[in-house]
Amino acid sequence: MTVTVRGALPATTYDVVVVGAGVVGCAIARELARHPGLRVALVEAQDDVGQGTSKANTAILHTGFDAVPGSLEGRLVREGARLLAAYAAESGIPVEPVGALLVAWDEEQLAALPRLAHKAERNDYHAARLLDPAELYDREPHLGPGALGALHVPGESIICPWTTTLAYATQAVRHGVDLHLDSRVEQVGRSNGTHVLTTTRGEVRARRLVNAAGLHSDTLDRHLGHHDFTVTPRRGQLVVFDKAARDLVRHILLPVPTALGKGVLVAPTVYGNVLLGPTAEDLDDKRATGSTSEGLARLLEKGRRILPELPEEEVTAVYAGLRAATEHEDYRIWVHPGQAYVTVGGIRSTGLTASLAIAAHVVELLTADGLDPAPARDLEPVRMPNLGEAFPRPYQRPELIAADPEYGTLVCHCERVSRGEIRDALTATIPPHTLDGLRRRTRARAGRCQGFYCGAAVRALFEEVRP
Repeated sequence: MTVTVRGALPATTYDVVVVGAGVVGCAIARELARHPGLRVALVEAQDDVGQGTSKANTAILHTGFDAVPGSLEGRLVREGARLLAAYAAESGIPVEPVGALLVAWDEEQLAALPRLAHKAERNDYHAARLLDPAELYDREPHLGPGALGALHVPGESIICPWTTTLAYATQAVRHGVDLHLDSRVEQVGRSNGTHVLTTTRGEVRARRLVNAAGLHSDTLDRHLGHHDFTVTPRRGQLVVFDKAARDLVRHILLPVPTALGKGVLVAPTVYGNVLLGPTAEDLDDKRATGSTSEGLARLLEKGRRILPELPEEEVTAVYAGLRAATEHEDYRIWVHPGQAYVTVGGIRSTGLTASLAIAAHVVELLTADGLDPAPARDLEPVRMPNLGEAFPRPYQRPELIAADPEYGTLVCHCERVSRGEIRDALTATIPPHTLDGLRRRTRARAGRCQGFYCGAAVRALFEEVRP
């Protein structure tokens, strides 16, 4: 297994190269790893997997109840939800089936709820039901005044998005996929029927190419001569409230959706926090992941309408992510015959849920286009560290601490992260190369103090243990 972050890339010709190590690209690499004999590489522009849209989403495992009926996205979200739920249980990825409520605040929104319930039926989701105000407030007693009703979608869940991406990548690498980080693709050419990718670390050659480059998927598509879609980065700013706010909300609270997306929601997280957001701002800059005072003020205003007590709680963090919005409603996934090339574009916030189904679909497209993989094998399971509050953490497991006292020595007290967890992350198959990468793997420095108390100790461990 190979993970590279510096130096020249290997002078080999891969059977398949996947560009983009977000949740979808990692899922595709994992699916290709199920076919022994294929030489596969996963090429990523940044220094870690899941560094783009995948690390800054709302962390919801969707049912697909509100997808466009008959769309590719709708089908893949439904299939992916089932696959990911099973995979999470096998891999130790925390998932909580809290359910969702689409809350109507005016007569127009109330009138839309039956249509959304019918849409859910058309998407083969039959558990949604309408709630009157009494039922709604019984379920969510802290909800702001004036709600007229809701659509209850019990199958919606919350999940750890970072652990999901890392699990896919870890499994792929352990089964032979080469992961090349810090390798931004700058040009793509063809030579004797082979794709030649010029990256910031040298050339990569591939017989077949999969474009899972997220925000930059349209740019890579144009390198191959296609102009089928344009990615408009849609910024979503979010506010993370401290764990003390968790008792204010029991479900994912969704607005009635609009053309710009699902709108501003309030949702619990598997880490015990509460999320408010996202905004939906179409931008020109694919690097504009900064938060703005105007955006955060709008969120707090909306949050006060949904849960009046929420804005009074402590804010742990704010962040912003960019979604790969296009001018089309559906995913842009197709094979280009004669080019040995598959485009995987326009994957928005549902990509986390659909990731495993997208991966299977892409491999089917590659196979139909002439890829001759060996029969699929079962992969050795991975067991990821639990970052969720609904399941026992290492410091709560006496048998684990008895076997290794490092799991009983806390370094980050806000998030209760032990020395053992930090050591494991730094010596894992895909270790972090920055303190931010370590935070996503362990939650160290992600709590209320944001590393004020534990920062020096975490950095010392990082410098001591990392390869």
